[in-house]
Amino acid sequence: MNLQQLRYVVEVVRAGLNVSEAADALYTSQPGVSKQIRQLEEELGIEIFVRHGKRLTGVTEPGRQVLAIAERMLGEVDSLKKVGAEFRNESEGVLTIATTHNQARYALPRVVQAYVQKYPGVRLHLHQGSPRQICEWVLEGEADLAIATESVGETEGLVSLPSYQWNRCVIATPRHPILKTTPLTLEEIVKYPIVTYDTTFAGRSEVNRAFLGRGLKPNVVLAAMDADVIKTYVAMDLGIGLIASIAYDPIVDRRIGAVDASHLFSSAVTRIGIRKNAYLRGYVYGFIELMSSHLTRRVVDAALLGGGSDAGL
Repeated sequence: MNLQQLRYVVEVVRAGLNVSEAADALYTSQPGVSKQIRQLEEELGIEIFVRHGKRLTGVTEPGRQVLAIAERMLGEVDSLKKVGAEFRNESEGVLTIATTHNQARYALPRVVQAYVQKYPGVRLHLHQGSPRQICEWVLEGEADLAIATESVGETEGLVSLPSYQWNRCVIATPRHPILKTTPLTLEEIVKYPIVTYDTTFAGRSEVNRAFLGRGLKPNVVLAAMDADVIKTYVAMDLGIGLIASIAYDPIVDRRIGAVDASHLFSSAVTRIGIRKNAYLRGYVYGFIELMSSHLTRRVVDAALLGGGSDAGL
């Protein structure tokens, strides 16, 4: 048995059981991959894959257990390699952050600015996607950290760290009556068409829960993935908007006004997701702590060892 055989098994599964595609990804031949997998199966005394002729059609039950162990072992090998790099230089490397547009646009700029000054030797990459996409990127090793409000805390295989709390405001054209409504209530909000986040983004589930709890059905005429789009259509008077308070800037957003709505909705929590058993280089801890001062290296390590954390904000 050797690590190369385990890599072949993992890559074949990752390639959707397409051995040719896996061989291309591994820069080797299809017969070589098939032969090594057969040798591993013979040594273990089990079949890892279900076969129909020469074609792989599935993973057997013992094969699933082998796959889980192989992924863990290969992850540990990667961690061993990173240990060497860490001790050689923990202030140089590449840090890839997977996040949503809202986080990249409104929450991260100050963090990134401070980070590039403190770690000039680190190349920082921001990959934007949906909450589910960014979690998958971290699980697959394509990114180091996932930063989002949705999905991070519910994704198996990720350690979830609470970063910061936020709430919402109502936005509208400057003369819209909702901006002068006192007190602002959910009943007043549902009188107007609403433009807000897509159901998979930015704590939308909390908004839905608040209206449902009062037996109200909001008229959402447009759902978007980021606040910039919402603000554009609100400025066109398509409806009133519900966005994260951090996304409204009275200096920049002069075509719209805003009123606080934090008393109407539960606070949302943006979380940082890290792959379980991941080895973090020093500059990754540095980014996490710059973003959330309560997430010190000690707190993060304790969460990684424990498999999860809800360390207080």
